[in-house]
Amino acid sequence: MLAVQPELRLVVPLLVGITAFMVIVLALVLYCGERGTVLWTPSVILGVALLLRLLFLFAPPQLSDDVYRYLWDGRQLLRGDNPYAAAPAAIQPPPDLAVVHSRINHPDHVTLYPPAAQLVFAGGAVMGGGITGLKAFLVLFDLGLCALLMVMLRSLRMPPWRAVLYAWNPLPVLEIAGSGHVDVAGLTMLMGAFCLLLTERKTAPTAPPRQWPFILAGALLACAALVKLFPIVLAPVLFLLVPAPRRIHFIAGFAGATAVLLVPFLPHLDNMAATLDIYARNWEFAGFAFNTLRKMTGSGGIARMLVSGGFLAVAAWIFLRLAHRLTGHLSTADQGRLAMEACYALAMAMLLLTPTLQPWYALSLAVFLPFCAGPAGLVLCWAVFLTYRVQIPYFILGQWIEDPQVTAALFLAPVTAYLFSRVFQGFHSAPE
Repeated sequence: MLAVQPELRLVVPLLVGITAFMVIVLALVLYCGERGTVLWTPSVILGVALLLRLLFLFAPPQLSDDVYRYLWDGRQLLRGDNPYAAAPAAIQPPPDLAVVHSRINHPDHVTLYPPAAQLVFAGGAVMGGGITGLKAFLVLFDLGLCALLMVMLRSLRMPPWRAVLYAWNPLPVLEIAGSGHVDVAGLTMLMGAFCLLLTERKTAPTAPPRQWPFILAGALLACAALVKLFPIVLAPVLFLLVPAPRRIHFIAGFAGATAVLLVPFLPHLDNMAATLDIYARNWEFAGFAFNTLRKMTGSGGIARMLVSGGFLAVAAWIFLRLAHRLTGHLSTADQGRLAMEACYALAMAMLLLTPTLQPWYALSLAVFLPFCAGPAGLVLCWAVFLTYRVQIPYFILGQWIEDPQVTAALFLAPVTAYLFSRVFQGFHSAPE
């Protein structure tokens, strides 16, 4: 139904309703699967995932225009130009990129996407040179991520069918195949690093730990963080999974890959840093905690400091708790599950405390749903679609009008789901 709509921005209520139905179906799959009645094979899971993405692959992006910046940056790099050298507004576009150039958002700012993302953009631009080719390249990453999740689930002694919580989730379908967001490339590299570490830890008891898997895991983490910055927050979690004698190799892989990616773009990386600084200081959208603190303090700067401090405090507590739990005699699978739970909690905290919560940011939470699915995560990965209400007046009138009630609902929905789940667990475990 959504795929045949000529303009998704005019049917946001339909989008919210259909995605809600799909998430309810996923919740039922989770309920039935944990009782042993779901036996889908990896080929079925990947086949349905591919079909869902093909529905939106060939349609123009409607809910976000970020992909036009991606294509512009990728084509600049392919032409031998540094995408950080100048803002799009300062460049006269070639005729074949005139339409793309006219649709770039914030054209007065130099791109804020890090170097690894630029390489992904260039790779996508090679595939036909248009929006569809770039989206197809990202869908390949997405399908690879779905397959990687099933490998990791087996490694952690969890049923592979749980991968449907990501593979069939409407969030990656709409945000990657539909809008073409690059986050999936970073998440694929991040999960690749996790997979390497978990696989190597399983072989360590029977063979001396090798060096190259840890070097490669560190390099993949660096690449992930230089696609989108969030994976760097998870670096301590991966570090805790590395055996002490191999941590120097992990660090070397991370540092080496970071240098290889950054050096070719010098000296213009300062321009990217300046745009990131503007984003960090001024951007805001659907941040309930931030908006509440700003009203209480009367200062946006103080509110940003408070939510940042709150996130750092939560992150520190999660890391310390994970480090304590990993000191016991646990199997590799148990350690991996604890690491996934920590990443899930960090992603949830980030989404609830960030001043800017675009719907596709929730992909960083959705990727951990197969390992740690709970009501709060499923609800939040759906509730972010409520923020597309802002697209209705923007598309019709050109006015960006954020609804405080939607922002509040986006925060309260997962919190309420979590509290209800705890209450029901209490009733279930109470003695008769």
